[in-house]
Amino acid sequence: MASRRAAEKLIVDGLVRINGHIVRVLGTKVDPDRDEVIVDGKIVRAFKKVYIALNKPPGCVCSHKDEHDRPTIYDLLPKEWQIVHSVGRLDFNSEGLIFLTNDGQFALRLTHPRYGVRKKYLATVEGEVNRAMLAQFVSGIWHAGEKLKAEKAVIVSGGRSRTVVELELSEGKNREVRRLFESQAVTVKRLQRIQIGKIKLGELKLGKWRTLTAAEIKTLLS
Repeated sequence: MASRRAAEKLIVDGLVRINGHIVRVLGTKVDPDRDEVIVDGKIVRAFKKVYIALNKPPGCVCSHKDEHDRPTIYDLLPKEWQIVHSVGRLDFNSEGLIFLTNDGQFALRLTHPRYGVRKKYLATVEGEVNRAMLAQFVSGIWHAGEKLKAEKAVIVSGGRSRTVVELELSEGKNREVRRLFESQAVTVKRLQRIQIGKIKLGELKLGKWRTLTAAEIKTLLS
């Protein structure tokens, strides 16, 4: 119904009732399964927590709305699940595994650098890539005043015209994989995220989604 700050004002202004009683104490505990919460005369119910894995296609954005009216990942979901938000982002031209949820703690656990959740990518780049370049990625490079670093980087296949590289990252800074290659004047032709934590993209088709299992959610939170 409101942001945290706006919710605090609603409480202080006496517009929140719990089990019929006005509550003005911030931080009051509520059991959503047992307590009745009314805000400004309207009953509030907790959303059921939703956890979705989506294979994002290239050519769409991870925002609910786009100022250029480009397609969004939310166009691929049922209308009743528009309450979710992406856990991190993939840029417009990138594709692959992305999670969506309405559970803020789950999203924080997977995106905050202190948890170090690793993500794997397949980058198809122009030209030949040598192991010395990948060793630089692993030791870390500076780009636009920011240190970029891959935990692992290996050549999957390659030749003179094209190379496929698998990279594993733990921080997921903005466009980090693309910027690593840009720093070496190498052009990325295709970028696909294939794994987050222990959850792999697998056989999920481009543009399709599925819900995460309870076991998968537990694995990601561990």
